[in-house]
Amino acid sequence: MGSGVQKRLSSLTKGEVPPITSSSQSEDIKHSRSVLNSLFSGALAGAVAKTAVAPLDRTKIIFQVSSARFSAKEAYKLIYRTYLKDGFLSLWRGNSATMVRVIPYAAIQFCAHEQYKRLLGGYFGFQGNALPPIPRLVAGSLAGITATMLTYPLDMVRARMAVTPKEMYSNILHVFVRISREEGLKTLYRGFTPTILGVVPYAGLSFFTYETLKKLHAEQSGRLQPYSYERLAFGACAGLIGQSASYPLDVVRRRMQTAGVTGHTYGTILGTMKEIVSEEGVIRGLYKGLSMNWVKGPVAVGISFTTFDLTQILLRKLYQKG
Repeated sequence: MGSGVQKRLSSLTKGEVPPITSSSQSEDIKHSRSVLNSLFSGALAGAVAKTAVAPLDRTKIIFQVSSARFSAKEAYKLIYRTYLKDGFLSLWRGNSATMVRVIPYAAIQFCAHEQYKRLLGGYFGFQGNALPPIPRLVAGSLAGITATMLTYPLDMVRARMAVTPKEMYSNILHVFVRISREEGLKTLYRGFTPTILGVVPYAGLSFFTYETLKKLHAEQSGRLQPYSYERLAFGACAGLIGQSASYPLDVVRRRMQTAGVTGHTYGTILGTMKEIVSEEGVIRGLYKGLSMNWVKGPVAVGISFTTFDLTQILLRKLYQKG
């Protein structure tokens, strides 16, 4: 036995590295795979959801940044006029910029949410189980903040492309170059503060509502996995609650982002709110387009959460078979 120990020690002195335990290696691989799964599933979820509602999203932004009165009839007229003037695909104008933003945004947000759940679960002793309400809310808010901080200039570009004619900005790179030259690099982060203030309740309540509904469903039905239509319904509720809570800040954000092309000079959050309210009122100003968001938002969030969950399940099954 002594000679065995000596042989082992002599081999280590010659530069051999002791083998990593299989359990540690397995955990690292499992965690890396989980991160990659979340990134891919989140990217796909964001792309599918945003493309599905792009015409409604573009119409909502146009009303948000103008003083024109919103109604379902006027929204329909705008969509129809755009279709007649520029063609069917013009309804998706700015969607390429949306994809450039939403794919990394959704990938980071969903992946960050999974990691924050894991970290908070370990900290509060709920690893592998559903988090309590407050940590569940915190995980969603932190995920939204993380994704927004890393992708904000792309959201600015997307808003500019949505409200301007094709002649003004030819492509995404042209928007970056022109804004930088004519308005300065700081403009790329105009509206960042109201965005962060809005994303805290939006992302927090969206993830919180979806996770809570899934937890309650599992307790009541005895099924760990809801059906696809149930996931859509849970996601729709999450989108409705999250977007309604943060909508005024979304309007303020859009006004500040597009100030350079609409002739306004919005400076601060409160100043922008006061100007909107004085010119258009509270409901018709700060909540302009909310009724369209009640159609678009739940659909987009429902599709997003459902696509993410189903893609995660599919990838896990493929790994198990492989």
